[in-house]
Amino acid sequence: MHVLFVAPEFPAYQKQFVRALAAVGARVTGIGEADPSYLPSDLKGWLHGYERVRSVCDEQAVFDAVRRVQRRGWVDRLEATIESHILPIAHVREAAKIPGLTVRTAILCRDKPEMKEFLREAGIPCAQSAGIDSSADARAFIAKHGYPVILKPRAGAGASGTWKANDDEGLAVALRDLNIDRGGSAAIEEFIEGHEGFYDTLAIGGQVVHEFISHYYPNVLEAMRNRWISPQILATNRTDAPGYNSLKQLGRSVISALGIGTAATHMEWFFGPKGLKFSEIGARPPGVGQWDSYVAGNDIDLYYEWAHALVHGRPHGRASQRYAAGMIALRPDRDGRIVGYEGADEIQRAFGQYIVQAHLPPAGTPTQPIEAGYMANAWIRMRHPDYDSLREILDVVGRTIKVRAR
Repeated sequence: MHVLFVAPEFPAYQKQFVRALAAVGARVTGIGEADPSYLPSDLKGWLHGYERVRSVCDEQAVFDAVRRVQRRGWVDRLEATIESHILPIAHVREAAKIPGLTVRTAILCRDKPEMKEFLREAGIPCAQSAGIDSSADARAFIAKHGYPVILKPRAGAGASGTWKANDDEGLAVALRDLNIDRGGSAAIEEFIEGHEGFYDTLAIGGQVVHEFISHYYPNVLEAMRNRWISPQILATNRTDAPGYNSLKQLGRSVISALGIGTAATHMEWFFGPKGLKFSEIGARPPGVGQWDSYVAGNDIDLYYEWAHALVHGRPHGRASQRYAAGMIALRPDRDGRIVGYEGADEIQRAFGQYIVQAHLPPAGTPTQPIEAGYMANAWIRMRHPDYDSLREILDVVGRTIKVRAR
């Protein structure tokens, strides 16, 4: 099988998809923005070919690259795993007549108001939502559903650009940031109180063959607005517990309704006073290197499983659920440059056996704003056979390690 893979060089973990495709016997051609002479040597070894384009979001440039490859031989798949690439690559895939995620499904997985409207009609419980192009649209929604509301870019990922408005003053701030009444467009939805997590799958022919459930502590919006918080993402090793049955059924219903065939998916959900509510879906793996947590917790190479699903149409292994696995983000106490860490040695002595990966940028490294995400600065990934014990350990890590900057 010949697979074209988009952006094999960045972010760094992208090359794991190429490695896995090569390992299952695929011939892989990369389509990326980097100068081929700067590609890592291991990545070059896994690639059969490479097409450089100005931007992987430039549909015409990518289409032209695909056509160049097709003139040299048959192409079976065109794959992308980054949120911002999904829709443009779906357009190219359709124009080049390559099987895979359709444009319609890609739009439904990208445009939040359209996504929720479609899924509500399919009987999926979602927050009330709408697309807005003006402040008048926002006020009409609030007149019907009341405060608080969440506002976010129609096609954003994670909590980027997301606002919670509790009143008219907060609404005005959010609308201004989202450029409403100045040509901008956004999604508005009712605020759902409750615990937040995500449900990730690998589906083959629309059937879930691998599934993972993760929890946010605290919810994303709170975590991304408060520097003092050291937020955590924990993947449970109790996915077979009866309490998760309704979540797994919800996820399967979403995959079926959207017509997702063989692909990774990432679904956000809330559970609270209004029950279990679907939040949003991406037809791609989760961010923040979360697959590495699943790999660490389940004695399985999930990248290989993804490649095996694409190339051979069946799973290769099974997730062991031997460990719960999680990561904690450690924020600098201010913006500037990192000068050092307090408590890191103490954590290593106490819990080093549970640490899977750690990223502690050296002194002198410029800090990144907390809005840049969970992995923008320092972070630690850990695993433990008991989920509750891991939660307690990560709490200790968050209280103990201090990232100092000036």
